[in-house]
Amino acid sequence: MDRNPSPPPLSGDEDKEEAAGGDCIGSTVYSKHWLFGVLSRLIQIVSPENTKSSSDDEEQQMELDEEMENEICRVWDMSMDEDVALFLQEFNAPDIFMGVLAKSRCPRLREICVGILGNMACFQEICLSISSDKNLGQVLLHCLYDSDPPTLLETSRLLLTCLSQSEVASVWVERIREHPAIYDSMCFIMSSSTNVDLLVKVGEVVDKLFDLDEKLMLEWIRNGALQPLDQPQEDSEEQPVFRIVPCVLEAAKQVRSENPEGLDVYMHILQLLTTVDDGIQAIVQSPDTGKDTWNLLFDLVCHEFCQSDDPPIILQEQKTVLASVFSVLSAIYASQAEQEYLKIEKGKYNLPLIDSLIRVLQNMEHCQKKPENSAESNTEETKKSDLTQDDFHLKILKDISCEFLSNIFQVLTKETVAQGLKEGQLSKQKCSCAFENLLPFYSPVVEDFLKILHEVDKTLAGNLEESFPSLKVQT
Repeated sequence: MDRNPSPPPLSGDEDKEEAAGGDCIGSTVYSKHWLFGVLSRLIQIVSPENTKSSSDDEEQQMELDEEMENEICRVWDMSMDEDVALFLQEFNAPDIFMGVLAKSRCPRLREICVGILGNMACFQEICLSISSDKNLGQVLLHCLYDSDPPTLLETSRLLLTCLSQSEVASVWVERIREHPAIYDSMCFIMSSSTNVDLLVKVGEVVDKLFDLDEKLMLEWIRNGALQPLDQPQEDSEEQPVFRIVPCVLEAAKQVRSENPEGLDVYMHILQLLTTVDDGIQAIVQSPDTGKDTWNLLFDLVCHEFCQSDDPPIILQEQKTVLASVFSVLSAIYASQAEQEYLKIEKGKYNLPLIDSLIRVLQNMEHCQKKPENSAESNTEETKKSDLTQDDFHLKILKDISCEFLSNIFQVLTKETVAQGLKEGQLSKQKCSCAFENLLPFYSPVVEDFLKILHEVDKTLAGNLEESFPSLKVQT
């Protein structure tokens, strides 16, 4: 049977009223009367007489009538319009949706109601109003415990929207801190879900939370570090299990092949964790977690990102995720923790990492070259505008890459340098690129490397000294 979910055509007096604009919502062509009718039917769905039903009706409560679904979905689409969103706010629609979320057992209806609120929250005035409602805030956070992936996705989208509004972000951070079970819910989703869209959105929420509030990040790190109740006190020397890192890694593996932006998000979460000592320990002190983290990130930089057969411009697409990956690898590499899994195998990682880091620096030079005959004027204003977000991220990537490269150079042995010369990771061209980027800030590191190079290949060492006169006197 054909069914048209659009508002029914008006006639007679109603048609005249519409012509005068009386029935239109703001500057739209949407009908107030039709919207009132949909919201009224929504209220009836969760009215006491309809929610108090026998167990025989439970299955029916889980389903949404097709006509009602079509109409409420149209409201969902309409709510992207600011006039409609403001009208829904004036009509106290958030209270209606809160009642649905508190009483309805229908997953589809719950998803749609959260989705409408998410659209409404995109407008600052409404976002402030939604965020100031404590009861609505509690109901929405409770949706994070839902088992329905679409509802979880819309709840995460709404939460991310609110966290992105500086005026209300702290309100939501504090509410989340007051609900420790949210940590468990987020970890469960990251570690077990196969829904890539949901994983990406949950990752964005976690990333935003950690970026906004270091204290909350520390609490979440320590949540997973609690000693198991059945573990004897005398065995407390055994390293605790840190849950947040394995969950992030599992989600990263899940989104890796399907969503590059999602992988970027999860790599940034790991990078944020390394900004605090507890976060670094959460990665390195558990051998399994440390090794899993290292292996995943090492595989990404050596076999996926910025490969030798990729065009140099690929760096523009991968600059942020590479900065995060190199930052985490560098933190693990430089960690003073006694980690045998890395110490024993560090030698086999050094040359592939050097190769990847130098390739990134070479590609960076290509990306930063400005056309000689640019059509743009060279005014001060134009020069300032040239310092784009891309330039900023490339600079961050360069700084991280140089620091990591210097750490590796410091532990190179004569044997490793000889192997690098033989296999091509330490050719004259690559050494020159490394020196150009490491000097002058890492001069002592370069000087020590040259001393080793003199023992392995005096000709190459001499050629590099000719290219970099500042090193001659001190070697």
